[in-house]
Amino acid sequence: MSGLFVVFEGGDGVGKSTQTRLLADWATEQGLVALITFEPGDTAVGRSVRGIVLDPATGDLDARAEALLYAADKAQHVHEVVRPGLARGELVICDRYLDSMLAYQGAGRVLDLDEVADVARWATDGLVPDLTVLLDLDPSEAVGTIADPDRLEQAGDDFHQRVRWFFLELAAREPARYLVLPARDSRQHLAEQVRQRVGELLSPAAGRIGP
Repeated sequence: MSGLFVVFEGGDGVGKSTQTRLLADWATEQGLVALITFEPGDTAVGRSVRGIVLDPATGDLDARAEALLYAADKAQHVHEVVRPGLARGELVICDRYLDSMLAYQGAGRVLDLDEVADVARWATDGLVPDLTVLLDLDPSEAVGTIADPDRLEQAGDDFHQRVRWFFLELAAREPARYLVLPARDSRQHLAEQVRQRVGELLSPAAGRIGP
C-alpha cells in the first residue's frame, strides 16, 4: 500500500519544524513508520544548494537562478528521499515543499507565477502532497523576530508579506487538500488538529496506510 505525504508550509519562524516532529512522534506511537524530511538540503546535492541560496555571503543572486537552484534541490529530494519513502508505505512528513518555491521565488521575487509553477511541478515530477498544513502568521511576528536571519529571511517585509499572501491564495484554491492553522495557537492545539486530519487520511475508509 502506498504511503502518505504530508507537508508543512508557511513563513519563516512559524513552527513548522516543531509540528513536523510532533506529528512524527504521534505516528510512531500509532505503529506507523514516519520519515521526517525537509527542503532545501536533505540530500547531499541539496546541502550544497542550501548553502548557496541561504548564505548571506551569496549576495545578489538572480531571481531566476535562485528558482532553478531550488528546483534542483526538489528534483533530487523527490527522487532520493520522498518517492522511496512513499514506495515503502511510510508517512513522509516534509518541512517545506513545492508551495514554498511558488510563494518565495514566484510571489516573493515577483517572477511569472505560471512559469515558476511549471518549473516546480516538472522538478517534483508532478508529486502532490496528500495534505498540506499551512501555519499562518504575520511575518512581523515571525521572521521579523529572528536574531540571525539567513539570506531569504533578510529579504524585507514586503517580500515576506507577498509570500504570506500567496500561501493563503494557494490554500484557498484547493481547500480540501489544505489545513490552514493560526501559527500562534498553542503547540498542543495545533498538533491535535493536525493529528485529526491525518487520522482521517489514515482511516481504513480512506484506503491509505495504517497499523
